[in-house]
Amino acid sequence: QGQLMESGGGSVQAGGSLRLSCAASGNTGNINAVGWFRQAPGREREGVARIYTRTDTTSYAGSVKGRFTISQAKNTVYLQMDTLKPEDTATYYCAASNVYADLQPVNWDYWGQGTQVIVSD
Repeated sequence: QGQLMESGGGSVQAGGSLRLSCAASGNTGNINAVGWFRQAPGREREGVARIYTRTDTTSYAGSVKGRFTISQAKNTVYLQMDTLKPEDTATYYCAASNVYADLQPVNWDYWGQGTQVIVSD
């Protein structure tokens, strides 16, 4: 079983940028997908972006397409978030899957603890 740790959250003004990191450790050899999800207070967890680690294939939620970019290097997956909006405010989680999971928060095998992003007007 692997472990995931997110970092890079914080507070930023609308229009600004943040880069989140998801560092994987432990038994990561079976990971096929890494995804970023977010959950705002009172709302369901939603998929933001995911990458298939063996092919670099990416997918994005419509609300972030063109503003967020997911990428990977060694055992870390990044989420570059540009042109942030107040509605992007949430706790962001990364997750890893041993199958080719997509943006629904199912079929993900393990999750990080989350990092908070606050975007103010």
